[in-house]
Amino acid sequence: MPLRVIFMGTPEFSVPTLRAVADAGHEIGAVYTQPPRAAGRRGLELTPSPVQREAERLGLEVRTPVSLKNETEQQAFRALRADVAVVVAYGLLLPKPILEAPRLGCLNGHASLLPRWRGAAPIQRAIMAGDTETGMMVMRMEEGLDTGPVAMAEKCAIGPNMTAGELHDRLMHIGAALMAEALARLERDALTFTAQATEGVTYAKKIDKAETRVDWTRPAGEVHDHIRGLSPFPGAWCEIEIGGRLERLKLLRSTLSQGAGEPGGILDDRLTVACGSGAIRLVEVQRAGGRPIAAQEFLRGAKLEKGTKFS
Repeated sequence: MPLRVIFMGTPEFSVPTLRAVADAGHEIGAVYTQPPRAAGRRGLELTPSPVQREAERLGLEVRTPVSLKNETEQQAFRALRADVAVVVAYGLLLPKPILEAPRLGCLNGHASLLPRWRGAAPIQRAIMAGDTETGMMVMRMEEGLDTGPVAMAEKCAIGPNMTAGELHDRLMHIGAALMAEALARLERDALTFTAQATEGVTYAKKIDKAETRVDWTRPAGEVHDHIRGLSPFPGAWCEIEIGGRLERLKLLRSTLSQGAGEPGGILDDRLTVACGSGAIRLVEVQRAGGRPIAAQEFLRGAKLEKGTKFS
């Protein structure tokens, strides 16, 4: 029979899984998501999360606590008498009383092949590290950070020019289907778990703004992975002088190329840029306050000459 589920998620990545749980006919007792955030140019408008908007469209109860550590919130959670909680990129730590409240525990949809890339930014970190494969996993949550036993997994290849945004979109749909299958097995009492390996553990720490600037002295492969791993958000960037003014430029797409020169130097009229070793060719960029544009369109407007150097 259908399960009584609490869904917990916040960003767009979580939305397909919420839809999949609802489409499978499970009873969703409540949806937990991060509170609305200030948005707009002046930060005066409160914008609900993508999960909140989808939950309201589905007619589901939405709860937006700022913390789950107090007894009042924990009692309210227990009162839902859920069979299971489904957690996908929720954004709040779940204390032990929350983890233990659902009859069958809490299932987490995580975007890596655990134990590699436990933590907050597994998609970006996988690409930035040059990984050629990742995946989605359904695991049972414990108090440790992404340490719980795994029930299901599906691998996904990372193409040589794939961006974090493209991988994000692929994994969120893989994850939705995987979680739906996990719940179907849980209904039949056929969902089994395997402990994670103790070797190969890595941590995907949150992306810090200080690490987004491009370092042209690094090898071309590392620069390329840095650019695509941060695309489209928060975006790798550098500075270049245009019309006598230093301008910040976000780099969204690149490919590996041939060439050598002083790191950061533009080598040709195709926006090939020298790195510490080798070179990359920029494919898509974004000027401050502008829209993403092809590199050739940028060159026509910026009128850069060969030998111009990115800082």
